[in-house]
Amino acid sequence: MASSSSSSSISVVCLLFFLSPLVLLNAVNANPDYKDALLKSILFFQGQRSGKLPSNQHMSWRSSSGLSDGFIDHVDLTGGYYDAGDNVKFNFPMAFTTTMLSWSTLEYGKKMGPQLQEARAAIRWATDYLLKCARAKPGRLYVGVGDPNVDHKCWERPEDMDTARTLYSVSPSNPGSDVAAETAAALAAASMVFRKVDPKYSKLLLATAKKVMAFAIQYRGAYSDSLGSAVCPFYCSYSGYKDELLWGASWLLRATNDPYYYNFLKTLGADDQPDLFSWDNKYAGAHVLLARRALVDNDKNFEQFKQEAESFMCKILPNSPYTTTQYTQGGLMYKLPQSNLQYVTAISFLLTTYGKYMKARKLTFNCGSLFVTPNSLIGLAKRQASFSFHVDYILGENPIKMSYMVGFGQNFPKRIHHRGSSLPSLASHPQSIGCEGGFQPFFYSANPNPNILVGAIVGGPNQNDGFPDDRSDYSHSEPATYINAAMVGPLAYLAGLKTAH
Repeated sequence: MASSSSSSSISVVCLLFFLSPLVLLNAVNANPDYKDALLKSILFFQGQRSGKLPSNQHMSWRSSSGLSDGFIDHVDLTGGYYDAGDNVKFNFPMAFTTTMLSWSTLEYGKKMGPQLQEARAAIRWATDYLLKCARAKPGRLYVGVGDPNVDHKCWERPEDMDTARTLYSVSPSNPGSDVAAETAAALAAASMVFRKVDPKYSKLLLATAKKVMAFAIQYRGAYSDSLGSAVCPFYCSYSGYKDELLWGASWLLRATNDPYYYNFLKTLGADDQPDLFSWDNKYAGAHVLLARRALVDNDKNFEQFKQEAESFMCKILPNSPYTTTQYTQGGLMYKLPQSNLQYVTAISFLLTTYGKYMKARKLTFNCGSLFVTPNSLIGLAKRQASFSFHVDYILGENPIKMSYMVGFGQNFPKRIHHRGSSLPSLASHPQSIGCEGGFQPFFYSANPNPNILVGAIVGGPNQNDGFPDDRSDYSHSEPATYINAAMVGPLAYLAGLKTAH
């Protein structure tokens, strides 16, 4: 709950004091403080929480919100996360965020130290909500709360929300194999995170994942076709639903070892070979996840996925004869103009993780004439295109010395496109701010946001390594849960290396 401090600036000072005395001194330099960045990358999720906030909420300028979500259908759909700078709960990217947080924790939990407990709490805030969405009504999977077309016309705090909390769902007659399979992936991945620490909860997650995956397989169709303007153009399933079926089955195979899922994978036929990985396109992630069985377990049945994962790496590395990836002059991977850092963090996760799998068995591969070792991907020498180069770029090692993580370093985005951050907190402004009340004087103000959304990674620089720090420029200044979720693993890896030294 929000503290009763007289201004949001006091909340921020209290929060910074809570974090560590290093925060205010944490100048960006050649060796960023990866532990501090890891702590903040997870803390960010508290700023995105919907529902009733707990007493141990550290992001104290936020308060409870969306407490009647689900009411119009007589179900409880409170909780979960707002996806980015708005007040809508889109389950498709939220489930992907949950899968990536879970994968980060499974691969790098031992390197997280005290942040492991925080990562589990961030995952559980999402899975508690996703379980409600899957179990509220038989034969129905809720996939979103809040009308995005109405919400996006408003600039108001989530605590003041007075827009329609419309509910969206998929069912046998209105299928959504993509959102259902991603939800199944999230629940299955999370079930492994909680297997030892909360076996009962883990079993509930896995049992629900199996049911939701069965629905995704039995009733084929894209949720974009079923829900139209409720999800498009915001989170349209542009890549179709086959990648989610592959991804969901891959996670259920890892969680259960049931050959049913392996046999199902084989029925999907030839995969696309994209050169990106995102909330929409899961092929590369599924290939790396399945390649683990070939690399770590030496299972020859998964050799095809190893080859597909290596083909993906060859499209990313700049010196590869097969590269299809552009880089800025400052060395940043540049995929698409809108929120480019989402691709950078997601691909960095795959580079780190595949490099880790290769290292386990001292393996190498070739991209034509280019010889690729685990360090080509991990790149502790900080060479261009390695994941560590990109992590350092995001944390401030770039041409304009801008940290793209809010609250990290001396120079970070101050005018992010985020309703709660840009409007005064309830503690400092108890009066309601209506739908249009937030535009003047807050949205259009040149002043920095009053509340610091610590840890948020924004959309990032343009193709010239420039960043205007303009609240209305959402392509570059808006944070999102899925940008952060993919960054947690690489940060934990680097924080762990620093500890080992």
